[in-house]
Amino acid sequence: MKLLPSLAAGFAGAVVLTAIHETVRHLRPEDAPRMDVLGMRGLRKLLGKADLPQPNNDTLFGMTMAGDILSNGLYYTLVGSGRHSLRRGLLLGVAAGVGGVLLPGPLGLGEAPSNRTPQTQAMTVAWYTAGGLVAGAVAQALRKRR
Repeated sequence: MKLLPSLAAGFAGAVVLTAIHETVRHLRPEDAPRMDVLGMRGLRKLLGKADLPQPNNDTLFGMTMAGDILSNGLYYTLVGSGRHSLRRGLLLGVAAGVGGVLLPGPLGLGEAPSNRTPQTQAMTVAWYTAGGLVAGAVAQALRKRR
């Protein structure tokens, strides 16, 4: 695995994923997944357990967006730079989307942000899958340039 192409692909997928989330949550507030809310809840929990001060909502949102891009970018970096990066991107995306639907409740973050309606669940899986496919496609494109 080549590190720089893998990082570039992973962060491309993460940026696309975040752009989709942020765009659609403004267009469809009634059922769009709110992974930003899950991220802010998680960050507040972590800061509380560490006895650190709680930031205001604007700062918290910015920290959450940065954390989302960083963590999703590193996750999508797993697509690698090899022949099967598109397939790996698909599988990683589906796994992340299913996890985004199933895990928030058991983690104590609430279920509504990603599990409110069947449409919310489908969008959650679809958007993470899209991010994985973008990461895989960028990895393939970078591989062909070498």
